[in-house]
Amino acid sequence: MSRADAVEIYELHARVCKAIADGKRLLIINELRDGPRTVSELVAALEISQANVSQHLAILRDRGIVSARRSGSNIYYSMTSKKVLEAVDLLYEFMTERQDVGNVPLAG
Repeated sequence: MSRADAVEIYELHARVCKAIADGKRLLIINELRDGPRTVSELVAALEISQANVSQHLAILRDRGIVSARRSGSNIYYSMTSKKVLEAVDLLYEFMTERQDVGNVPLAG
């Protein structure tokens, strides 16, 4: 792989990491774990405003993390890959393990 290709891949990597580096987006990702959901379903489950959920979904969609499918008057959002869920789960496990041993402060 050339250096230019590596730089491009790392830039994409950083964009995905930035997309999941938000608590509300992580909550949305977790809600999509079991299958497609509409914005209304996400709003009800997360108690976040419709505008806010839509804004976060737009970012996740732009980064290729979620996709949208229209069915009648509803738009269903779903994960594009289970690998993102696996990555989020690994980070969660890392943080809880580190928290348990007191190595990572919870406040910044």
